[in-house]
Amino acid sequence: MWILVVILVVLLLSGIRVAQEYQRGVVFRLGRYVGTRGPGLFWIVPLGIERAVIIDIRISTVSAEQQETITRDSVTVKLNAVLWYRIVDAAKSVIAVNNAQGAVYQLALTSLRNIIGQHDLDEVLQERDKINRLLQEGIANSTTAWGVQVERFEMKDVELPEAMQQVMAMQAEAIREKRARIIKAEAELEASVKLAQASEQMAGNPAALELRRMQMIAEVGAENNSTTVLMIPSDFVHLAKSLSDYLRERGTGA
Repeated sequence: MWILVVILVVLLLSGIRVAQEYQRGVVFRLGRYVGTRGPGLFWIVPLGIERAVIIDIRISTVSAEQQETITRDSVTVKLNAVLWYRIVDAAKSVIAVNNAQGAVYQLALTSLRNIIGQHDLDEVLQERDKINRLLQEGIANSTTAWGVQVERFEMKDVELPEAMQQVMAMQAEAIREKRARIIKAEAELEASVKLAQASEQMAGNPAALELRRMQMIAEVGAENNSTTVLMIPSDFVHLAKSLSDYLRERGTGA
């Protein structure tokens, strides 16, 4: 009698299962799904009548292995990506798919190659947010049927061929040189406008011109060099010109 009681107690205890807060137990009875248990303590019928599959529902992070693919403009690139996902329906993740983690991973790799092949290299490098959104949307519909929700799917690294890196470096240098020339040309244009305005103002005001000449003498003297500057007032120039014209007229009259 006591032996039967002990056997019964052992059988009852053997059916006890514990699921952590981040786990769920998918229970099958004679091969048919009967429900999801947990978290905490739950009991299943022993002797193989019921079976519980424990599923982790926390967010999982998977680093996708480096993939070599071709962009739409025929550039070969190597990419690394990171996938974040979690199981939201434990029953579907067991019943609808064999090895949900492996299936999600392979789907992510396939989606990565397909999405990159639909975009040019410039888009892949400059529009990462758009590419990442397309990557997530590309696998979200398929994983929903498996009870899996994709939280994020993003590119991590993009490796270019060495020849392409050199071409891009030359392109970037050419763009920088173009910008520098434009800035310099704009500065010269602005300076020429200011000089033209200054010359017009000085032409109508001889005193301002003389002040400018005196300022130039002070600036040259401050440089401590051996340059000698001889300034001739504009009145002398006009006087010399008038005298030359007078002598020419006298000579012609004679």
